[in-house]
Amino acid sequence: MEYIIIIIAAIFVNNIVLAQFLGICPFLGVSSKVSTSVGMSGAVLFVMTIATIASYLLHQYILIPLGLDYLRTITFILVIAALVQMVEIILKKVSPPLYKALGVFLPLITTNCAVLGVAILAIGLEDASLLKAVIFAIANSIGFALAIIVFASIREQLELANIPEGMKGVPINLLVAGLLSLAFLGFTGLV
Repeated sequence: MEYIIIIIAAIFVNNIVLAQFLGICPFLGVSSKVSTSVGMSGAVLFVMTIATIASYLLHQYILIPLGLDYLRTITFILVIAALVQMVEIILKKVSPPLYKALGVFLPLITTNCAVLGVAILAIGLEDASLLKAVIFAIANSIGFALAIIVFASIREQLELANIPEGMKGVPINLLVAGLLSLAFLGFTGLV
């Protein structure tokens, strides 16, 4: 039951983008088409999960025993950047089609603060374990995917709508993002 609560809370109640406002840059920047949003979501799922595992292990077995817990943030940033570079190199060698499909999304993830935020939040979970951290990371990446894909689909529909000239572009996108955030606020009492 505890894992189900973590999953529901991460996807709906404390959505990483719409409730905690982490990962806003790719949310607003990459969400013009559903296809690019799906690609970004897949890349975030992969990197967020691996980065959380690596960060959790580094924190539990190196930083805490050495009394270097205060270096957590900078260490996690370096781990995430190194992981993204390693994944990029490995994908380029092993699966060129997948590498081309992900394209610019992998470098974008390096600067995605949602990945760092989830890694930091995962070690702060009550009775934190590696399994809880991994479930938390996967659920948060699903929440990220849900938010960005819904936003992209709304943006595609807005291209067909008759919008006043002053509201086109950034203003309508920010208005829709705010309304989405309010919609997810309705899940607050769920868990």
